[in-house]
Amino acid sequence: MQITSKKLNQFLMLKLPSAWLCGVRVKAISDTNCSVGVKHKWINQNPFKSMYFAVQAMAAELSTGAMVISKIRSQKQPISMLVAQNKSVFTKKATGKIIFKCEDGALIDNAISETLKTGEGQTFWMKSIGINEDGVVVSTFEFEWTVKVKTKK
Repeated sequence: MQITSKKLNQFLMLKLPSAWLCGVRVKAISDTNCSVGVKHKWINQNPFKSMYFAVQAMAAELSTGAMVISKIRSQKQPISMLVAQNKSVFTKKATGKIIFKCEDGALIDNAISETLKTGEGQTFWMKSIGINEDGVVVSTFEFEWTVKVKTKK
């Protein structure tokens, strides 16, 4: 089953309702990139009248993790995934519509291939950049993902 933005948004509503309620939505996904949008609203704002950093983190993580999920599913083997670390930089107040885009999908293939070949866990960093409606970068997130073949117990 191919993962689509519609299926991912349904998943958000059912399994990650806080992201759904805050307005996080997948806009597009392919093998190499994923775009996730979120609009600054009352429900996701901080006291400084901009988007709360955790909402930005949810959208940014989804732009990376959706591709990891998609590529794991295509393997038809049980592989676990987990964020081990993250880093973020905020450069402008996030107001209006923000699109988080990750273009690091190619990094996933090598890590999954290695974990399937060796049985050892693999790590890799993916970057997601949040851009406002004026084309200005508001935040940049990096996530260190780990993937590992699940062992039977």
